[in-house]
Amino acid sequence: MERPIGGNYGYGPSHGIANPLYGAPGMSAEPTTPPASMFDTIPGYEGTLAGGGGGYLPPPMPTVPMPGPEQAPTPTNWDIPSISEDKARESLQKYVSSKCCYRSAPVKDGVITSMETFNTYRYRLESFTESRTSEWSQEPYTGQVVDAGIQPAPLAWQIPTNPPAFFNDKKQTIKVPYTSSVKNCHACLGLGRGPCTTCAGAGSKVCWSCNGSGFRQAQDRCMNCRGLGRERCNSCNGHGSRECETCRGKRQMLVFINLIVKWSTEKDDFVAQQSSGLRVKNLESVSGKRLFQNAQYMLYPIMGFPDASVAQASERLVREHQRKYAQNSRILQQRQTIELIPITKVNYTWKGKSYFYFVYGNEFQVSVDDYPATCCCSVM
Repeated sequence: MERPIGGNYGYGPSHGIANPLYGAPGMSAEPTTPPASMFDTIPGYEGTLAGGGGGYLPPPMPTVPMPGPEQAPTPTNWDIPSISEDKARESLQKYVSSKCCYRSAPVKDGVITSMETFNTYRYRLESFTESRTSEWSQEPYTGQVVDAGIQPAPLAWQIPTNPPAFFNDKKQTIKVPYTSSVKNCHACLGLGRGPCTTCAGAGSKVCWSCNGSGFRQAQDRCMNCRGLGRERCNSCNGHGSRECETCRGKRQMLVFINLIVKWSTEKDDFVAQQSSGLRVKNLESVSGKRLFQNAQYMLYPIMGFPDASVAQASERLVREHQRKYAQNSRILQQRQTIELIPITKVNYTWKGKSYFYFVYGNEFQVSVDDYPATCCCSVM
């Protein structure tokens, strides 16, 4: 059987023909980053970039006066009673039960020989901040309001927001009024379509059945491509182009500035030196007996606390928070807390050897570095 020459054999007239759009100046198979010329200059938002933000927009200078010194709490009964042996054993049992490879024999048969109590202070400073950034955004134009140039756009910190309660993080995106304009789609040059990436704009691709030869075994003409060696591209239905993914075929884009407002809680802890041996990181997830707490717009360091290291940490962290967060964000509220966190080191013996573990915090969390009865688990 001879290989046919010519004819489209049911394919469209563009089948196998290079798409005239493909390779046109400025065209590419993938959407490109919008050029800077696509965006107008808006007073107050000159540094705004497309999709990548324009950096933090500095807040106005605060008008609230600095607070006065904060007097340290008066020492009262700050000692926390040691936990009982039953509570120590119960806490370890709960911890072991949460571990698939830990056996409970040391909990049941181990003998508690002593319990040491270590109470340590934790100072915590929290600053609840609001920051504002801007970025150029775009969406297919379908008749939305176009208001750029009608009047000056409001400055970033003049735009009203819906803030959360203090120390509750939140993010809000607001379209800045009087920044919306219509531009031709940069990805398809306003054509609404772009070259098909599957067939490189040809409308067809090499036949998978005959690998482009047009024939199968015994010189039989390939029935899949009817001997052409190419088959219609299913991705674009033989057109060589597809609807532009950026403008969704609308040819134009609405471009505007988005204001991104973030409320976040910035937190730093200081744990007074303690000799229990428990890692300080363990204390991050537990609470203690609250000795002092103060919250206001702006805090002054604590003075005169019995443990001098706590007062020094308060002064250092308050200063650092002002330096780190007041430049690019607005501090809405600060809160400082002093807690007394209970730590109990439980020493015990099992099978003639000595071991220990820690029980700490109001939650009675357990930390074990060397549990004596573990096994290897495997998942089949």
